[in-house]
Amino acid sequence: MSWPELTPTGRQFKLNGYTLGERLRLPLAGMLQASATSTASVDPRVADSFPKDRQATLQQASVFLSGKLAEHVGVFSQYSYDGVEHHGSIDNVDLRYANHTGEATGKVVYGFTLHNNPTVQDVYNTGQAWGFPYASSPVAAAPNAATAIESLGQQVAGLGAYALWRDTVYGELSVYRTADGAFSPLRLGTDHAEDAALKGYAPYWRLALQHDWDHARHSAMVGAYGLVLDRYPDNTVRSGPTDHYRDLGVDAQYQYITDRHRVSAQLNYVSEKARIGAASNASNDLHSLRAKATYYFDKQYGFSVGRFATHGTADDALYNTGEPVNGSATGSPNSAGTLWEFDYLPRRDVRFMLQYTRYNRFNGAATNYDGQGRNARDNNALYLMLWLMF
Repeated sequence: MSWPELTPTGRQFKLNGYTLGERLRLPLAGMLQASATSTASVDPRVADSFPKDRQATLQQASVFLSGKLAEHVGVFSQYSYDGVEHHGSIDNVDLRYANHTGEATGKVVYGFTLHNNPTVQDVYNTGQAWGFPYASSPVAAAPNAATAIESLGQQVAGLGAYALWRDTVYGELSVYRTADGAFSPLRLGTDHAEDAALKGYAPYWRLALQHDWDHARHSAMVGAYGLVLDRYPDNTVRSGPTDHYRDLGVDAQYQYITDRHRVSAQLNYVSEKARIGAASNASNDLHSLRAKATYYFDKQYGFSVGRFATHGTADDALYNTGEPVNGSATGSPNSAGTLWEFDYLPRRDVRFMLQYTRYNRFNGAATNYDGQGRNARDNNALYLMLWLMF
């Protein structure tokens, strides 16, 4: 594996509030992503749907303030510049207090977290925030349906408490609210007109069982989580009826780590039930599946294959926009495909990545999905990226 996938040591570092080791006088780091994308078919009727396709572009530049702030307090924070939209804004933030009680087999690591993206606080690479793919094209077409838990990044403030008992049982309880007032820095620079406005507090729970063996060469996890929220349909009018979402997820992870060979696999499934006022149906279901397997040789050469699928209730009001490329003639949210990725790391802080995404189904169909002649395979994309950490 390679960054940002956490090993057992990395998970302990995060659980302990980013406080292991000495406090740096200036805990700053940076990241640069430069990329080029080639979509199988760029529709000339909506060329603006493919900005900078077949062009080299500065995809993202980020600065990180991360690490130990005090004996039990640490932070991971990121501010990013989007080279396609030419706009800077806050990215992922996770501020923690961490401590422990007991020793050896009775040890409990516990802490509190303030963050701005559901699952960004998680220590496993299965959820939306840190799941595969770890980078993707900013200009390729993407399906138009996603669950609520996958769609709240940099829009909410999350307050939570967590604990890991005997290096085996991990639990977390958090609540989310609109990131306004004192929490407004958590969405600094985002488009507030498009950000989610939640009614009250949205509860989130997380439970996982993990186990390491053979001197941590092997590690495995199985878990479950859930989020319930009420969201105002008009983000600028925070009164009246709300849309209701209930997301339940299960996930699993396995890692095998030696000096020469590294293998990892992740699985994540989310089932959502929603009651949306503007929808055609009284209630809708949406299901999201993500799975991937990775092999690295000598910490330099990596290959990953991932499978993704979204399916749910057809709803013309939600998905049949009538637009070419992004619309769905059937009103169906169903999309599915496979992603292959090749990685080369000549140094620990440099990655060359070649990624290919192939769609079997896009916005409800394999052929003529938008009712204007576009097929799912027309959105297949080849993506090349240079990723620098410093």
